[in-house]
Amino acid sequence: MSVIEFQNLPNVQQCQKSTQPSLGLVCITSDKQVRFRTMTRTRYLKFSLSDRKSALSELYRHNLQRLHDALSFCQQNKIQLYRMSSNLFPLSDLEDEIGANILEAMSADLAIIGQRANALNIRMVLHPDQYVVLSSDSPEVVQASIKNLAGHARIFDLLGLPRSPWSLMNIHGGKSQRAEQLVKVISELPENIKSRLTLENDEYAYSADEILAVCQQADVPMVFDAHHHICHENLDSYDHPSVASMFYAARETWKNPDWQLVHISNGEQAFNDRKHSDLITDMPNVYYQAPWIEVEAKRKEEAIALLRSCWLNEK
Repeated sequence: MSVIEFQNLPNVQQCQKSTQPSLGLVCITSDKQVRFRTMTRTRYLKFSLSDRKSALSELYRHNLQRLHDALSFCQQNKIQLYRMSSNLFPLSDLEDEIGANILEAMSADLAIIGQRANALNIRMVLHPDQYVVLSSDSPEVVQASIKNLAGHARIFDLLGLPRSPWSLMNIHGGKSQRAEQLVKVISELPENIKSRLTLENDEYAYSADEILAVCQQADVPMVFDAHHHICHENLDSYDHPSVASMFYAARETWKNPDWQLVHISNGEQAFNDRKHSDLITDMPNVYYQAPWIEVEAKRKEEAIALLRSCWLNEK
């Protein structure tokens, strides 16, 4: 579907608001302009120690250049929010510390990326992978999750990104019925993690109400996801009163409301299908008041273009 055809989609509402939400790109582009390479642990362990260092160095250099490309893409397309890949520097948390040492050696290059993002006024955020479960009943899983977050926090520090929710690391609640454990673990996190941590409601374990309560007790901001909310509550509209209610409640958890971040996706086959659709053709009315929106759609920048032309009515 072309950008011109976006204007013919009937479900997207119109907006005359002067201050528009900033729409964010998630990790990659659909047209392959922004792509990153990775490496599996199995493949990595087949290398000799010297070859491991060479392989990771080359991979990290490649992905660092792609991160520059991502910032260039955002600049060219006037996108001010970019979610980095959680697998930008794979295997950097292994016990051999080869990847971690490579990143330390690349610290000057990483700092340039952060400086460039700041100069371009592009907000950089992260969503660590699903294996981060701070509420697990397994101490080993909790420790592995904290180690994972510590690795991301170290990368943020090397990039020179602030220790605040401006440069957030967003996770889900994890194992259900473990809110008290979740609050306790968060309270004990190192400052470079907790200062950036946000929590998001999901479709299964933690409803918007439940994750809001955790955020209030743990003193961390809540990232409200409207699609997760309607799936969890089996609602038939993004304009159900509870959507706006949860949006405003989540805003109260942000010490700086201008930094509030929300997520949007649409169902692939039906309104409350949990699988993400290619584009976004249905939005909550209350999201006109959201300062920052991550667009979780398969066709990435095309979905952003659709929302700009048809929902935000940009020319």
